[in-house]
Amino acid sequence: MTHAFDSRLIDITTGSHEAVHDLTGECAAYLRDVAAGRDGLLNVFTPHATCGIALIETGAGSDDDLLGALRDLLPADDRWRHRHGSPGHGRDHVLPALVPPHATLPVVDGQLALGTWQSVCVVDTNGDNPRRQVRLSFLG
Repeated sequence: MTHAFDSRLIDITTGSHEAVHDLTGECAAYLRDVAAGRDGLLNVFTPHATCGIALIETGAGSDDDLLGALRDLLPADDRWRHRHGSPGHGRDHVLPALVPPHATLPVVDGQLALGTWQSVCVVDTNGDNPRRQVRLSFLG
């Protein structure tokens, strides 16, 4: 029997440096388990105050370009009022306003309906927290 709603929490390691971690494979595997050829929505959510979810091309430099742009917009210096953790950590708490902690994506016939070059990624600038969780939820 297929359910109208399913949710699963996955653990990922982004490491101790800024990272764009591709979740597309994990999303596809999850949908194979729960979507059973149905149409619906996949919600991808990270319950952290210092990372976000982005749709971006990976592997051709765009992921590094995104991290570079975020370094320009949110420098890791002493301008931030939020001060704990490594120097400049306050910027990590501003990141989710620019790269939100969630994305809702169409699922058609049990598969993500992404564009040719789109990947689902966690964007993490917080080297103080190398382990993250992501909640995948399917609404059929």
